[in-house]
Amino acid sequence: MSHSTLNSTLESTQAERAGRWSGRNSDKDRLRAEIWEHLERAGLNIGPVWSRIPNWVGAEMAAKRLSELDIWKRAKVVKCNPDPPQIPVRLRALYDGKLLYMPVPEFGSGELPWVLLDPEQLARDGVQFELAATSQGAVSVGQKLGFEDMERLDLAICGCVAVTKAGGRTGKGGGFADLELGLFRDLGKITADTPIATTVHSDMVVDDDRLPILAHDSLLNWIVTEKGAIETRPQSSQPGGVVWDMVQPDQMADIWFLQALKDKILAAKATSAPDA
Repeated sequence: MSHSTLNSTLESTQAERAGRWSGRNSDKDRLRAEIWEHLERAGLNIGPVWSRIPNWVGAEMAAKRLSELDIWKRAKVVKCNPDPPQIPVRLRALYDGKLLYMPVPEFGSGELPWVLLDPEQLARDGVQFELAATSQGAVSVGQKLGFEDMERLDLAICGCVAVTKAGGRTGKGGGFADLELGLFRDLGKITADTPIATTVHSDMVVDDDRLPILAHDSLLNWIVTEKGAIETRPQSSQPGGVVWDMVQPDQMADIWFLQALKDKILAAKATSAPDA
């Protein structure tokens, strides 16, 4: 097999393993594939990594380090992604007495897209926090609600595949994190001062130029790894809300509530806009 044929075969295999969201941004596709492959080769993964927010060795230590930061200690209401490496984060939130919001994975299908986990209510109901901290457990025992029903957030935790010290991030490619954070801004659930953080393995932190920041990208304020915490140095401000022109057609088609919520947000902005 020729060198060019081998490279083509490898790229085809990686694209297939990268999943249904590959092809939207070739630079991010290559970076995600590089990270997933590295985690596997280095034996840093826990379970499968491709086409997902990968779980990794040291996630519990990263969650502990996050819990030592002032942004965590001050937060009473926390949003956290539903992926396996953030189970320790969700568990600490519950044990620390915080109200915890978790999205139904990929916002569900025809059901309310968020789950509220109230540690006091869970304790009264005899629900173990270890169960509630898992994705399936949270969906089973938590209170279902919509974006508009949520309280204002004190801290938002995102799942990531790769991050930079400039605050750049990429997830598995589905665009759910940037969309939800944009909706939070449009609905007044977070402000420009609300810290956005992630926990990742230190090998998932890459050079700034590997991850270009686009107009709709929300920026990380903190990166926490098994080795320590990094306060980022963003060179631009957070987006003001959802950049609707950059929402993918499949997102509008597949996320059952999105069109109605978009219409409501745009109508509210039109009503509140000053007369020309």
